Formats: sequence, structure tokens, C-alpha cells
Amino acid sequence: MFQKGAITIDPETMGGTPVFTGTRVPIQSLFDYLEGGYALEVFLENFPSVSKEKALEVLNTAEGFVTNKKLLDENPA
Repeated sequence: MFQKGAITIDPETMGGTPVFTGTRVPIQSLFDYLEGGYALEVFLENFPSVSKEKALEVLNTAEGFVTNKKLLDENPA
């Protein structure tokens, strides 16, 4: 099992799909909602087991990955 903050990956939970810690809500669901043009509040209304703090933590983590120049330089596409 891997857990870091708001993200948990456990083969025993949803087959190892990354989920919000303490829930069975896949992280991908948040990105799907946002890609679909829905506001964060709509996602939170539909997934009440996910706190706003956890959702923002996941978004901040994702932002860190895509804006980390060192990480991008080490992994050219």
C-alpha cells in the first residue's frame, strides 16, 4: 500500500486505483469532473466523502508534477 496525504493506492481497494484517502473515490473522478467543465463544488456535492481540503491537496500535488522543471527535464517526452 502507498499513501501520501490525500492519495492512497492499495491493491485491496478498487484494485489499486488511486483513491482519496479514507474513501473508495478514484482520484480520476475529480479530473473527469473538471475536464467536463464542472466546478469543484459540483464534484464535492456528488462525492460527500471527499473533503474540499483533500481535493485541493490532490490538485496542488498534480500542479507540482506538471510545473516541476527538474522533473520535466529528467523525463523528456
